[in-house]
Amino acid sequence: MRQINDARRGHKAELIKRVAKLEGVSSRFIIDGLKKGTIVIPANRLRNIKTPCAIGKGLRTKINANIGTSPYYGNVSEELKKLDICVKYHADTVMDLSTSNDFKAVLKSIIKKSPMPVGTVPLYEVAVRAKEKNSSFAKTSVDDIFFAIQRQAEEGVDFFTIHAGVTEDVLGLLKKHGRIAGIVSRGGALMAKWMKKNKRENPLYENFDRVLSIAKEYDIALSLGDGLRPGSVCDATDKPQIAELKILGKLARRAKEKGVQVMIEGPGHVPINQIEKNIKLQKKLCNNAPFYVLGPLVTDVAPGYDHITSAIGASLAGYYGADFLCYVTPAEHLSIPTLEDVKEGLIAYRIAAHSADIAKGIKDAKGWDKTVSIFRTSRDWKRHIKASMDPEKAEAIHKRFKTETKDICSMCGEYCPLKISEKI
Repeated sequence: MRQINDARRGHKAELIKRVAKLEGVSSRFIIDGLKKGTIVIPANRLRNIKTPCAIGKGLRTKINANIGTSPYYGNVSEELKKLDICVKYHADTVMDLSTSNDFKAVLKSIIKKSPMPVGTVPLYEVAVRAKEKNSSFAKTSVDDIFFAIQRQAEEGVDFFTIHAGVTEDVLGLLKKHGRIAGIVSRGGALMAKWMKKNKRENPLYENFDRVLSIAKEYDIALSLGDGLRPGSVCDATDKPQIAELKILGKLARRAKEKGVQVMIEGPGHVPINQIEKNIKLQKKLCNNAPFYVLGPLVTDVAPGYDHITSAIGASLAGYYGADFLCYVTPAEHLSIPTLEDVKEGLIAYRIAAHSADIAKGIKDAKGWDKTVSIFRTSRDWKRHIKASMDPEKAEAIHKRFKTETKDICSMCGEYCPLKISEKI
C-alpha cells in the first residue's frame, strides 16, 4: 500500500500530514504507527477523501456508522439522507451494507457523496447477484466472489470486511461446543453455508494472497471480519470466537508482510467483566493491530435500547484499547434503522468514544469538557449549548419551560446552586 510504503521510506505523504494535523500529532507519529501496523489510514487510491481518518494506537477513538438498504426497504435517496446525518454528527467512516437489488446504485452514490472513508462487505454483493439469477450464495464460484471484491475496489471502496477466519476447524469447534445464538454475522453465515454446500475450505482463507493483491493494488485497508463473534452474552469469549481470532492474527501478519494495512474486527455481545480480557487478547494475538468492535453489547435484554447497552460496552472497550467503534442503533435486532435511529446511534457512540478518549488521556479530549463546564457554570446558555455534542436537542430541551431570568434554567430556578455559590 502506498501509505505503508511511504511510511517505510520515511516520506511525509500529503495524506499522512493531513491526518496528523487532524489528530494533533506529528507526521512521524503516524508514520511509525503505519510501519508497526498499529495505525491504518483507509483510503482507496482512486478516491480523494475530503475528511480522511487514521485509526489506531494513540489516536482519537473513531466511529463507523453502518447504513445501506435491506431486501425489504430502502432506496438511494434515503441512504444519502442517512449519509448526511453521518456527516452532520461526525461519524469518521461509513459502511454501505446494502442487500437490495439496487445495491450498485446505492454504493456508487455513497462513494461519490461521502467526504469520509467508505467500507463494504463484498460478500453481500455476491449474495444479491446470486439471488438475481434465481440461485443462492452457496452455488457461487470462487471467481464470483473475487469479481465482487475487484469491482468494488475499482468503484473506490476504502476498506473491506473480509471473512477469512471462518475455517473448517473453527466451524468444527462451533459444532462441538454449541452456542445459544450460533452464527450472527451475515458474512460469516454466508461463508459457512458455502463451505458446507461445497464441502470445501473457506475460499477467502485459501486464496488470501489474492485478497492481498487486490487490496495492495488499490490501497484498500482490510478489516478482518469476526464471522464467529458472539451474538449473546452467554456465548462471549468461547472457543470458536478465540480460535477464529488466532487465525485472524496470523492473517494480519501475512497482510503486514505484503504491505497491506489491516485491522481486526471483534465482538459483539460481551459482559462487562469480560471486555478487558477480550481487548488484551486481541492485541496480544494480532500484534497490536487496530481493533474494530461492534459495541460490545453488555446485556441482551433491552431491544429498542441497544444503542445504550452497546455504548456502555463501547466506552469500556475504547478505554481498554479498542481503536474503532461500530455504532449500534436503537433498531438493532429489530429493523432497518430510520434516519432518527442513525442519529441516536451516532450520538450514543460519540459519547462512548469521547468518554474513552478522556480516560485514555488523548490530547485535548478533556479540553472540550472544560469549555462546556465553564459555560455551564456561568449559565452562558447560548455558548454552553453551541459547544455541546447535539446543540439542536440541547436548545430544544432548554426552551421547554420559561424562567423569570435568563441566567437560570427551569430545573432549579432561584435555587440554582451555581448562582448561589457565585454570590457566596
